[in-house]
Formats: sequence, C-alpha cells, structure tokens
Amino acid sequence: MMEPEHPSDGRPVDMYLDLLRVRMDSDDYRLLLQVVAPALRALDEQPPESMDFSLDPDDTQSLPQEIRDEAALVIATAVTGRLDNQLVELEIDETGPVRVVTDAATASDPDRLAEIASYIRRRHQDTEELRGIAEASGLPTDF
Repeated sequence: MMEPEHPSDGRPVDMYLDLLRVRMDSDDYRLLLQVVAPALRALDEQPPESMDFSLDPDDTQSLPQEIRDEAALVIATAVTGRLDNQLVELEIDETGPVRVVTDAATASDPDRLAEIASYIRRRHQDTEELRGIAEASGLPTDF
C-alpha cells in the first residue's frame, strides 16, 4: 500500500487517512491521495483561515463519487481538526444537489441546513448577477 505523503504526527487528518487506508481498496486510496495531496500541502504552508477549498470538478469528474466524498471529508478534517465531519446533500432549486461537509450537530439540524441552503442560493444569485455584469461589460464570465 502507498504511504501518505505527510508523516503522521497525531493530527486528526493523519488518523483519518490511516483509517481510510485500512478501509479502502489500495487503488482507490492512491487516487484519494492524489486528489487531496495539493490541499494538504497548501494547509501545511498556509493557515486555513485564508484559504478557500473545493474539489476541482475538472480534476475529479472522472472519479467515483465515494472517492470525491472521502476527499472532501479528508480536507475538512485537515481544516477543522475534527473527526465528526459529515457530508450532506442539499437540494437547491437553482443549482441542483449540492454536497456540503459540516459537523455532526449541523448535519442533524434541519433549521441549520436550511440556513446553509439559503446561503448557497444567495451566493448563486450573486454569482449570476456578476456574470451578467461581466457579460454586459465584455469581460470574461468563466468565474
């Protein structure tokens, strides 16, 4: 099996990766490491408060959903230091289903999930408005 690029020093993300290494097929685990390695390196170099993390759809589109979900959970564990992160799928009319990683308490709170869905809708509306302004101004709209 392939060892993680980051030495284990008791960090929650290292423990989580160790659990995944045991639980996952070797090839899938290798793919997972390829996806998360850039984010883990970036976190080692810069504090997470100043970074925005998301999986690049172009880089991960061909990966099975299970690996993409685990990659999101690994990155969330690295950022939060928590092992209780959960992936929740929210139905958003404007965008379709959106997968969000959150803590266990939030994942089980329908009111809090509704707040998150509302925030996602607002961000989508803001993005579409900016895209319209950019298009009307002759600027690139691929942001």
